[in-house]
Formats: sequence, structure tokens, C-alpha cells
Amino acid sequence: MSVLEILRSALRGIMANKLRSVLTMLGVTIGVGSVILLLAVGNGSAQTVQNAITSLGTNTITVRSSGGGGGAGGGTTATAGTSVKTITVGVADQLASAGLGHVKEVVPQVSTSLTVSSTTASSDSVTVIGTTDEYFAVTTAEVASGSAFTASDVTTSAKVAVIGSELASTLFPSGSALSQTISVDGSPFTVVGVLAEQSSTGPNDSNSELIAPISRVQKSYTGFGAVSSLTVEATDSDSVAAAEGEVEVMLNQLLGITDTDDEPYTITNQSSLLETAAASASSFTVLLGAVAAISLLVGGIGVTNVMLVTVTERTREIGIRKALGATRGAILGQFLAEAAALTLIGGLIGVVLALVGSRFEINGTQPVILGYSIPLALGVSVAIGVFFGVYPAARAAAMRPIQALRAI
Repeated sequence: MSVLEILRSALRGIMANKLRSVLTMLGVTIGVGSVILLLAVGNGSAQTVQNAITSLGTNTITVRSSGGGGGAGGGTTATAGTSVKTITVGVADQLASAGLGHVKEVVPQVSTSLTVSSTTASSDSVTVIGTTDEYFAVTTAEVASGSAFTASDVTTSAKVAVIGSELASTLFPSGSALSQTISVDGSPFTVVGVLAEQSSTGPNDSNSELIAPISRVQKSYTGFGAVSSLTVEATDSDSVAAAEGEVEVMLNQLLGITDTDDEPYTITNQSSLLETAAASASSFTVLLGAVAAISLLVGGIGVTNVMLVTVTERTREIGIRKALGATRGAILGQFLAEAAALTLIGGLIGVVLALVGSRFEINGTQPVILGYSIPLALGVSVAIGVFFGVYPAARAAAMRPIQALRAI
């Protein structure tokens, strides 16, 4: 019996009971579709997180201050007879001019939360960032309209601001925010630029921030104490680790720190965050795939059940075929082919449904199909069909012609 004849016989067997075959394929369809789609959801979630972190810049280092207040030109302040080491604008300037081989820029930032209003609208608890003009070159904050403030604005403590796109829409819903005057906790500022829309990755919405010269923010709101953070740009993405080491050593020298446990700051870089996020996302994707694989396994068990029923129903057919000379291998091949065909057809339908489902967002995540998931899910589904079809097929092939012909 040729392979083609075995396949034709298998298809006839499947078509003989359409409803049972459809229900069997449905279990495999759900399993294959779930595996592909859940892996796509995990991959889409991972890419969303990675893109958000990458958008922050993978060649930057963030130094977050944890010290108290200090003077503008030094790194310590006297408090009740003790010396509290802090990172100030003066320390940032010394760090920038230290000639570190792997450091390109050092940008200090202070931040506070204030009420910002226009003549027609107001927004509470707006994050106000005071920084230098290099901020726009080092970070991914892009000015979509207007322009950023300049070094001269920082020197003169100018009352100018660049605001986020959402804040601009809130304060000026019916017109442009450029050149308009806004009130920042009672002080008038002129809007010189509006930022392009950004993805928000933290508790603060970057589209609702206000960015102004650090000298003005310190003079009007925060005082000339410790800065909130430093954004340090490495010479390139491969130099981040080296730049991080140089910054730590130089800061400890500038602040007179001898014990690293006493450092009044923490250093993080986006590359390490990206690696951590990638590892977490990989584990999440594998977990989703494992959960979906259970439904595929259940579908395989359903194939076994259906094939056992089929063998029982077709006992006389098996006896007649064996009496006419069908070999044990031909009978075995026919029932294995039926099981494999059921799972293959069900798997193909599952692939189509998964591809359609991936076009829609699931719980805010856009699924991204993994290239290997389709052949993997199809291959596993067919393998499961063959595996779970072996016992029913072997049972059919082992029947003796006389016993089979006697069956009613």
C-alpha cells in the first residue's frame, strides 16, 4: 500500500465522522493558537519595555543624589557640627571639567512639583525640572516646535520654559503655547518650546513636565542645595561601564568619600536596566508558552480518545482489509496518518487564528509573533498527534483478521 493510498484512506476516515473530527481538531486549534498568541504577547510586552528603556538612551548614566542641601560652589555643608556631603552644581561642573576619558557630558538637574497655569487653565503637581541647555542633547527630550533655552538663558536665570505636549494642550487647548506666558507657582515664564510626545516609563508623565534653566529654578523654588540627579553621557554605548567607574571614583574624590558604603548617591545605567528587563521578559514569555502548551497537551489526549473510538467502530473494516492482504504496517500507517492529519489541520487553523489575533492589542500590549513559534507549534502539534495516535494505531494493527471479522 503506497503512501498516497494511506493518506487517502486517512482523509476518508476523517471525513466519515465530520463532527467528531471537527471537535478533535478544535482542541488542537485552541492549543496551537494559544501557544503562538501568548508567546507573541510576551514578546510584544518585552519589546515595549525594551523600547521604552532604549528611548531613555543606552549610553547615559544617571547619578541620583541622596544627600542633604549644600552650597552652589561646593560639595559639603555644615549641619549641627557635622559635614554632609552632597552633589551640587559646583560638583557637577568639576566632574564635567575633570577630563574623564569615557565621559562626554555631565548635566545636573533639580526637580520639584508646582502648579502651572495659563489665563484659561491650570495644572497641579506639574514636575518642574531645572537643568542646563545640554539636557536636550543628552536626553531623548526632543523639541517639536519652538526651540530649547540656551546657555545664555541659564547664565542669566531667564524665566523661560520648554513644556511637554500634554501640558501644552492642557494650558492652551485652542491655540499654540509658543511665546505664551504661563504662571509657575505665581512667577511668569515664557514658553519658548514644546516637546515632542514621549513614551512614559515612570510614575511621572514626561509629556506633562516643564523644563527651565537650572539657575532660575534654584533661585525661585529649590534653593542652591543638592541637585536631584546628574545625567552623564558616555562617549559611546560600549563605554558606559568604564564611564560609570570613572564617575564614581571622581565623585568620591570631589566629595572626600573614602568608604563606598557612605556614598550619598546611587548610579544606574540604562544598559543594566535593559538587560534586567530582557531577562524578566524572557522568563515571562516562557511562562506564557508553558501555560499555553498545557492546552495543546489536552488536545493531544483528545486525539487519543477519538482514535480509540474510531478503532472500535471500524473493527470489521480492519478485519476485511487484513483478510484482503493489508499488512500490519499499512494499518498502523493509516491510523497514524489520520491522527497526524487531524492535528496538522487543527494546527494550521490555530496558526491562522493566532495571526489574526495578533493584529489586535491584548490588555494594552501589541502582540509580536515570534518567527520560530509557528513551525514549533505546528511541529509539536503533529508530534503530539503521532505520539497519542500510536497506541490506537498499534491496537488496530495488532487485531487478528478472524477476530475482527467476528466483531459486530
